Amino acid sequence: MADLHPIRGRRTQEERSKATQALVMDAALACLEDLGYARCSTTEIAKRAGVSRGAQLHHFPTKAALVAEAVRHLFDRRHAEFLEAFRRVEPSAPRLDAAIDLLWSMVRGQSFVVWLELVVAARTDPELAREVHALSRDFIDTVEETFRVLFPSDDETAPFVAVAPRFALSFLEGLALGRLGFGDEAAAEYGVETLKQLGRLVLPATMTGGRS
Repeated sequence: MADLHPIRGRRTQEERSKATQALVMDAALACLEDLGYARCSTTEIAKRAGVSRGAQLHHFPTKAALVAEAVRHLFDRRHAEFLEAFRRVEPSAPRLDAAIDLLWSMVRGQSFVVWLELVVAARTDPELAREVHALSRDFIDTVEETFRVLFPSDDETAPFVAVAPRFALSFLEGLALGRLGFGDEAAAEYGVETLKQLGRLVLPATMTGGRS
């Protein structure tokens, strides 16, 4: 009897290329988190990814380009995870509180650590600085657009509405930095709750409450 399940053929060149890039970017992120930017060499990244140096250089010719693209890949993944998690929030739940909790769960983890490594290193590395500046602009544009979609307002020029997403992100990044420096989990969590209270005070109730 013929097999009703066709055998999948070999992967295409494009599929192999994307798989290699994903391996290298994941290895770069792990290396940044474990060793920091200065000690995270392209040789170490290739070793962790299990690919040849030639294969790595084919896709990412410089260390700055590689780590920046890896962090962009991480941000894109976290953004997709945020949207999916927010979609599952109960309609009656306070939407602003849920969004802040989700954003904090992501800011406090690997995303912030590797981003901090890049920002600090970019201060004295012109090539990396160009990559970081471009990534920063794209990221904040995504944050602001996501805020407008999830929290529509009749008047985006109203006080605090226009600056809300950038303020919230900067505030949470500050908490994450303090958490790394002082190791004070309670203070960070208190800051998150304070941000929620501030949001309820300055933003219209139609933006902060649950969906009817």
